[in-house]
Amino acid sequence: MNYPLKIALRYLVSKKAHNAVNIISIISMLGVVVTTAALICVLSVFNGFRGLIMGKLAQLDPQVAITASAGKAIEQADSVVRVVTSMPGVAAAVPIIEDHALAVFADYQMPVRLKGVPDSYNQLNDMNSLMVDGNWTLHDQVSAYAVVGVGPALQLHVHPGYLLMLNLYAPKRQGRVNMSNPMGAFVADSLFVSGVFQLQQNAYDADLIYVPIDKARRLFDYPTQATQVEVKLQPGADESQFMAQLQQQLGESYTIKNRLMQQSAAYRLVNVEKWMAFLLMAFILLIATFNVISTLSLLIIEKDESIATLRSLGASDHHITRIFVIEGWLITLVGAVLGVTLGLLLCLGQQHFGWLKLGVDSQSLVVHAYPVIVQWTDVLLAFALVAVIGLLTALATSLTMRRRLSTGPTSNRT
Repeated sequence: MNYPLKIALRYLVSKKAHNAVNIISIISMLGVVVTTAALICVLSVFNGFRGLIMGKLAQLDPQVAITASAGKAIEQADSVVRVVTSMPGVAAAVPIIEDHALAVFADYQMPVRLKGVPDSYNQLNDMNSLMVDGNWTLHDQVSAYAVVGVGPALQLHVHPGYLLMLNLYAPKRQGRVNMSNPMGAFVADSLFVSGVFQLQQNAYDADLIYVPIDKARRLFDYPTQATQVEVKLQPGADESQFMAQLQQQLGESYTIKNRLMQQSAAYRLVNVEKWMAFLLMAFILLIATFNVISTLSLLIIEKDESIATLRSLGASDHHITRIFVIEGWLITLVGAVLGVTLGLLLCLGQQHFGWLKLGVDSQSLVVHAYPVIVQWTDVLLAFALVAVIGLLTALATSLTMRRRLSTGPTSNRT
């Protein structure tokens, strides 16, 4: 260990001659500690919200979705399903028909999104876990059924077990409209309601209704087409490799997306908010380091006699400058280590105890406390940020020290 580092460590832990310098030194380090801890906590909370959103969406979004690159529907969807199921690593693949329709129940009506799915759709998504009323049933020996989201259920006043059927209307894709018979421009069908689901995501709960795929084919006039093919992979399958191989098999006429690509807008929004918060906290940390620079300036003034003694003993201006540059690095790095440790402890406590609640009325919320997920990349990023700011502090200290040595009182003591 060289002597500039030894002296810098001594200055860091030793009591200063003036009590004000001690107080300012503690405040400077606490500023770095608190800001670094806040940075870790803020990034971890955004990670928690992103994980919460993606986890919820993953309950209904397919692991891999195949759509037509041009147009609305995939022609000969069954042939695409056969190609997909022949590939290794595929657990299930089903055609889906999704389009808009009008739902009417008794005296109530609303526009809805109909999603026609086969009876085996529950193999892709555990729909039973989302049911809040009734059960997931599309067919039985008596009739065909619809499963509605909580939004349509409330607006249409529909409930499983009612003898009154849910009426669905979709405009005809082909043919002319007869103005004397407007209802002739629509295809109609009726189903009983077997259940109500709730994902606690407005994009799904507000207007989505599941119906058997044969009903959707007739309503939307898609005898062999599908608007999407949804795929579930076996556990341990390489998703990116599968998507690359599938794209090669199907060609450029099809678009293949995983869950993150399907929800790119929501994912991008959370990421933008996260990095905006990071920039804000980085600015606050930069402001906090001004205290470090002021502390070093006071320390330089206080150590005039010590600096003069070192110069008398033969220490060069370069080595004396290094002492205070290292001192600045030590303050920021020690503050970073303590801040990261404090931030990790706070995040761990929030995960286990849920200290910070989202709101008073927790019954309507997906989670009761702020979700937290710590990523080591964020910890390394925080360290890198403090290191860069520490470098700026060291450069400012170096300039101050050189000016002090060349023009200050210590230059005349030798």
